[in-house]
Amino acid sequence: MLQFDEYKVKLNALLPALEKLGQALDLDSAVRELDLLDAESAADGFWDNLDRSQKILQRIKTLRSKLEAQVRRKRQWSDLMTLCEMGNEEEDLSLIPELEEGFSALTADIENARLQTLLTGEYDVSSAILTFHAGAGGTEAQDWAQMLYRMYTRWAERHGFKYQVLDYLDGDEAGVKSATILIEGENAYGYLKGEHGVHRLVRVSPFDANARRHTSFAAVEVMPEIPDDVEVDIRPEDIKMDVFRSSGAGGQHVNKTSSAVRLTHIPTGIVVSCQTERSQFQNKDTCMKMLRSRLVQIKTQEHLDKISDIKGVQMKIEWGSQIRSYVFMPYQLVKDNRTAYESGNIGAVMDGDLDGFINAYLTAQATGNWAAK
Repeated sequence: MLQFDEYKVKLNALLPALEKLGQALDLDSAVRELDLLDAESAADGFWDNLDRSQKILQRIKTLRSKLEAQVRRKRQWSDLMTLCEMGNEEEDLSLIPELEEGFSALTADIENARLQTLLTGEYDVSSAILTFHAGAGGTEAQDWAQMLYRMYTRWAERHGFKYQVLDYLDGDEAGVKSATILIEGENAYGYLKGEHGVHRLVRVSPFDANARRHTSFAAVEVMPEIPDDVEVDIRPEDIKMDVFRSSGAGGQHVNKTSSAVRLTHIPTGIVVSCQTERSQFQNKDTCMKMLRSRLVQIKTQEHLDKISDIKGVQMKIEWGSQIRSYVFMPYQLVKDNRTAYESGNIGAVMDGDLDGFINAYLTAQATGNWAAK
């Protein structure tokens, strides 16, 4: 039957991509590494070094998951081809919905796995720390910063990542002046690193009684959560610590004690703060993690050998520096200035549908195929 023959053609066309994916994932190397780690985990004295043993077990889990996922994809392809044969033989059109759903799921799975092969950076596997800064413009920009905050937390939820609020400074009338969240999960930073930059909004302002069109800016800063075993030279005398009372959403503990912490790294001018933990000690510990991540990120980007040489990168939150524009009026369009990828479904984007933009950025980064400036 024609419908099943069409899907057989689609499946056969998909097979080279599936085989190419296996090569890109370097599964032969994964098998060899897994064999070595399995042998090491079975050796005497494996648990003598608890930190190392836990890392090895986590690596074993990751490798097995990679191998099993490719086996599952090949099995799905074979099952769908068998379904086509059955449908043809029995002329059973009731199998078409199952075939459509299975093919759609397989193509999405292959694309997602292909995207992971583009994550080759040193810290791409890490969790991500996102900080939102409202630009000039008062309530307009602060409301836009909160909209971005919501967009990225929705993206995290869509992909099964957990997120934790580290800092949250309410706006004067609405929105947020700044906020920081930790998105926890494998490859979170790899996926989100391209979101670092200034985001521009054009809309009819809900805060303008004359319903005029406004342009607002907010910056998103993306850092990897740096593992504790990465050495970062931070001298105690280079840190200025301030404590203050928490503000914003946070439950009964907020505003009762001066538990919130702000750290300033004097040589670079980098400022980090945390107010969501229950004790000053916990907030300071989180701030130190954020500071380490920021310093390592700058050091990596600038290719510098000494932290003392690092100068904080200042991002102008204004016209001409944006990476992406979100237009609500007079038409609806989200367009990335670097890759030229765009979406007319602005509602879906604001609800966290960012995969197209992330895919376009990572592909352009891997191929060097950027949009003309």
